[in-house]
Order: sequence, then structure tokens, then C-alpha cells
Amino acid sequence: MSYTLHTPAGNFRAFKALIAAEYNGITVDAPEFSAENVAALSPSKKAPILVTPTGSVIFESNAIARYLAKVRRDTGLAGENALEEASIDAWVEWSANELELPCCVWFYPVAGYMPFHPDAYNKAKADVGKALSVLNDHLNDKTYIVGERITLADICLASTLVYPLKLVCDKTYLKPYGNVTRWFQTCVNQPQFKAVIGEVTLCKKELTAPGQAAPKAEKKAAAPKKEKKEKKKEAAAPAPAPAKKTEHPYKIMDKEAKSPFINDAWKKMYSNCTTYDEAMKYFWDKFDQSGWSIWHQNYNYNEDNKRTFMTSNAVGGFQQRTDEIRKWAFGVMWVLGTEDTILEIQGMWLLRGDTVDHMKNANDDANWYTWTKLAGPGMDPTDEVKARVQEYWCSETTVDGKTIQDSKVFK
Repeated sequence: MSYTLHTPAGNFRAFKALIAAEYNGITVDAPEFSAENVAALSPSKKAPILVTPTGSVIFESNAIARYLAKVRRDTGLAGENALEEASIDAWVEWSANELELPCCVWFYPVAGYMPFHPDAYNKAKADVGKALSVLNDHLNDKTYIVGERITLADICLASTLVYPLKLVCDKTYLKPYGNVTRWFQTCVNQPQFKAVIGEVTLCKKELTAPGQAAPKAEKKAAAPKKEKKEKKKEAAAPAPAPAKKTEHPYKIMDKEAKSPFINDAWKKMYSNCTTYDEAMKYFWDKFDQSGWSIWHQNYNYNEDNKRTFMTSNAVGGFQQRTDEIRKWAFGVMWVLGTEDTILEIQGMWLLRGDTVDHMKNANDDANWYTWTKLAGPGMDPTDEVKARVQEYWCSETTVDGKTIQDSKVFK
């Protein structure tokens, strides 16, 4: 059975339905948009609308997303029970009422959908901040909005935030909302999201709309960005085209510079060893320093880590977003210190090749860490390095003399 979704290209309200369909394995066709078709089919005369296999029409984006989420109950997308379903519905409604409107008022002028008005801009920016504060507080001790996996609540909220976080909510604006950023990146890096919206790169500097006032001192610096801004605006309108698949650099490396070190065998040894000494002896006997490198990882903003569970969530999110290179990486990350002093995120990673760039390309969060190479091509591991690697990969008491609060292994 297939469904037909009538929607303008790149409509974030349609993302909700399309992502829900991806999770539930439902085929949804999206023909070239025709306002006349929508006017003839929909009581509201507005897109998006869904035509079901029986010919019935469903209008309003949240209703469409709910329907596609409930077509299959076994995935839990609409909730595992009546209470979860009600909680999901509450967040879907909250998103529509509290988040969607100010987000649109803020990014629509940048995308060219409406003229810029300073008062509306200032109010929208403040209202988005209020909504993100609510969401940030809710996510203090949660990975997902409802329950322990992605549901329609995550899909609707993240879809609403795709364009704001790509175009206008820069890193400075998002700094107070670390939980939101962690959760959002966890969502949009899932394959079902990527199949609909492609890769999402967070905004580094807020884009301005045509006619938006800028301080005189900034006009010169801002002028060269106009061309890029227009291109970004145009890119927001069309539906994300599937990126042409190119071979991953690590795959090319495996073909052109084969390594005798088998990462999967090492991971199996690490997981099943009788003692860690046995595992580390195996590792150093097999380690291929011409084809692999070892990196120490230290978070650049440890002073922002206030609560242990939030810091642990950040570590878990980081490792989830590194899944693309799992075959070519192994690492152990630690939450060290105490809430009364300082909580630190540190780690020790084994990576294919001689650079950390492929990690940074796979996981944007990796750019928020300092990476120090300890061993690899042209860099023999010293006894001191070997002892430090073993401490990071095997310790059960302290690391670098600091109390262990939590650890997570990426394998």
C-alpha cells in the first residue's frame, strides 16, 4: 500500500509525516506540488494533505503524522500505552501552540516567506527562548521526550526546529539550552530523519533577512555574506535531495592501505577477556601504528557540566552520534570529578588512520573537544602512553587521579 502526500517542497510540517513513515516502513509518494490539487482535495484548502490507499483524505500536519505513526502499533511511535500516548499528544500540541509560531516568525523572513519586522523578530526570538527553556528543563534527565526511545513527540518537535537551528539559532543563542542541542542532534542523526531532511549542520552565525537592520560597524563585514545568505535561503525551500553516495574515506583507506589490525577482533577480546591485562597485552601485540592512531579527548567546556546525570547524557549522545564510524573506532569516555568541584568529560580513542577529522565530520560535537594524539604513524607509543591508555580503557577506581562518576564504552 502507498500513500500520497501533497506538500510544497521542503515544508517542515511535512517532515513530521515523512519521518514517521520512515520509522514505520510506510511508502509515501510526494508528487510535484499543485495548489489546485490541494484546493480540490482538502476542506482547508491548505497543504500538506495525505491521500490514503482507500482514497480518503487527511488534512492538518499533526493529524497526518499521528495517523502514520498509528498505522503500526508495534513500533511504539505513538506510545506503548494510553498514558504514553497522552504524553506524546501533549508535546505535539505544545509544539504547535508554543514553538511553531515564534520559530516561523523568526526564520520565515530569512527564507523569504515574509517581510522582516523588527518588533516581530524581537518577540519571536524571545518566545523561542522561552519555549526552549521549557524543553531544556524537561530534558534534564531524559534522552527522549517521552519514554526511552524516539516517538512522535521527538519527531514533531525536532521537525519544527530544523530550519531555526540551521538558519538563525546560532551557538551563542543555544548555549543555555545544552539539553535541547544534545537531544536535537541525537534525533536528526538517526537514519530515518536523515532519509527525509538530509544532513543537518547547526547554524554558526545567525543569518539576517533582507531589510533587517544591522549596526553600522557590522555592515561592511556583513556585505560579503549576502550572496551566501541568498543561497542558503534558496536551499531552505526545495525538498532535501538525497545526497549522492560517495565512498567513505575509511573504506577507501581499507582498500588502499590495508591494516593487519582487526578492530572487531580487538573489541571482542576487550569484551570477553578474563583480565584487562590479558586484553591490553593482546592490543599492543596487534596494534598497527602505521594504520591506526590513539587520541586523548578532553571537553572544552567542562565548566558547564553541573550535574552528573546531565553530563552522562552528553557522553551517551556523543557516542550515539559517532555511529557512522563505529567499524573504524573504539573508545572509552569518562565522567570524572564531583558536582562539588568540577565534572570533566575525558576519553581515550583508537581511530583508523592518522587524523581525527573523520570523527569530526561524522559527529559535529567532536569539534567541541581538544584531541591530542598519543600514538600512531611516526609516533611510537611510549611506556607512559601505554600505561595511560590502559588506565583509560581498564580502570575501575580513578582516572588521572580523579573520581569516576560514569563511563561509557564505544565498541
